[in-house]
Amino acid sequence: MAKTLFCLQGVGFTYGRGIEVFHNLNLKIDEGESVCLLGANGSGKSTLLKILCGLVFPDEGRFEAFGREINEEVMENDRIAQEFHRRVGFIFQNSDAQLFTTRVWDEIAFGPMQLALSRGEVKQRVDDVIQMLKLEELKERSPYLLSGGEKKKVAVASVLVLNPEVLILDEPTNGLDPRTQRWLIDLLLELNHRGCTIITSTHNLELAHALSHRALVLSELHQLVFDGLTSDVLADRNLLQEVNLIDEYCHVHGEGQHIHRYVHN
Repeated sequence: MAKTLFCLQGVGFTYGRGIEVFHNLNLKIDEGESVCLLGANGSGKSTLLKILCGLVFPDEGRFEAFGREINEEVMENDRIAQEFHRRVGFIFQNSDAQLFTTRVWDEIAFGPMQLALSRGEVKQRVDDVIQMLKLEELKERSPYLLSGGEKKKVAVASVLVLNPEVLILDEPTNGLDPRTQRWLIDLLLELNHRGCTIITSTHNLELAHALSHRALVLSELHQLVFDGLTSDVLADRNLLQEVNLIDEYCHVHGEGQHIHRYVHN
């Protein structure tokens, strides 16, 4: 039986001006899953990801990760916070929000350097992930002078170098060219095959089909209105229209013949 990694029980969250995003949200995500979080802009996808990443905390209810309750008080413990953020990697929608050093190699090395590892181990980790992602030509360059696709690769490398158990991505293919999108999807499928839990927020239905067996759908009223097979929700035209993911003229899965590069086993 799969181990539960994340558990939200009766979770509510309200922004500072009294804007309620979630109320009584219940959700479990198990080890090794690949889950897509679908919803229109403003549905609460990014807020839910921030809760799962320990960046914001519920106002009500309970959030557990790895069998421990996670709240603001718990995360004030530096040891617990460091361990949590080592196990959970977050890749921002905008790669520029993640990049802050003047050299790609240093960018990738920053995370491991916070883990009290030896210099030799840090170097080995960085060199290994650079080789794995084929970033050798970029390692001496400034992150700020890279293309959008190259920045995304560096942002991914700076998270993977920590060997996280969970990888969480917010709209990961936005602004990427088709070749880089394919590179990222192939990488995420391989990581999930190796046992990494993948959680992806998107409103791109093709990406959801390519990556995930399971889909969670948020309505524009911030309610979880679907939790089940991705193939089922992609075939439910009425639901997709209700949550503003397609309009009545949009082509969706389930109509006509399709040929897909990605096949889920």
